[in-house]
Amino acid sequence: MSLTRRQTAAALLALPLALSATPALAHGGGGGGRPRPRTLHIAGDSTAAQKYAGAAPETAWGMALPFFLGRALTVANHAVNGRSSKSFIDEGRLTALLDGVRPGDLVLIQFGHNDEKTEDPARGTDPYTTYQEYLRQYVKGARARRAEPVLITPVERRRFAEDGTAKPTHGEYPAAMRALAAEEGVTLIDMQALSLARWQELGPVGTEAYFNWLEPGESPNYPDGKQDNTHFRPDGAVDVARATARALLDERVLAPRDLRRLDDPVPAAWITWPQA
Repeated sequence: MSLTRRQTAAALLALPLALSATPALAHGGGGGGRPRPRTLHIAGDSTAAQKYAGAAPETAWGMALPFFLGRALTVANHAVNGRSSKSFIDEGRLTALLDGVRPGDLVLIQFGHNDEKTEDPARGTDPYTTYQEYLRQYVKGARARRAEPVLITPVERRRFAEDGTAKPTHGEYPAAMRALAAEEGVTLIDMQALSLARWQELGPVGTEAYFNWLEPGESPNYPDGKQDNTHFRPDGAVDVARATARALLDERVLAPRDLRRLDDPVPAAWITWPQA
């Protein structure tokens, strides 16, 4: 692929987000003299990505995160279904994301689910070599733009042993990300550990309402029903988004004034799925 084509692809990838961000940016800088809102840029996979009408009620935590942020913060969700730390970069998506990053912004980086697919050369990575090497590119890119990178270990799937114990499913990838965060001095949100503890608390039955488990006929998008142990319904996405917001506060990445509703209900009805 030539450089010109790569640049063109990156520009096309960035266009929808740039257009959607324009009204928010208009409130900062310029004639009003007020500071530009800070943006939280999400790099990730289907557990974070925007879902559209054809996938409802499947929901991702990136869709629910804005409910917990104050007006001075906005979200640019670049996460895409099926991407790994490697394929996100190879497709030019990190370049597109970084083009919109400004000093003071945050870059939230959550990969792992698809890095584990080592049988796929386009996506698979090795935890302590290529996975860390790709993650470093996100960290360096954010820091080069005077933004703060935040590494987020992959949220856990719904897996239980016969005795009802929630089981980890991500192998060495969370540990590799923890090690990288320590080495590079990057803020880490250990969502793998947080979500595993949450699924244990809810148990095998309680977690069904959090994941995209549907009875036949319950949703027109899934007429035969669905038993998805990776992707969320609104309640699960809201729970993970709330935990993410709390962790950003606990790690002092965000201040109390930056957040809202951490202890208040966020109804599932607030989630919407736009047309693709």
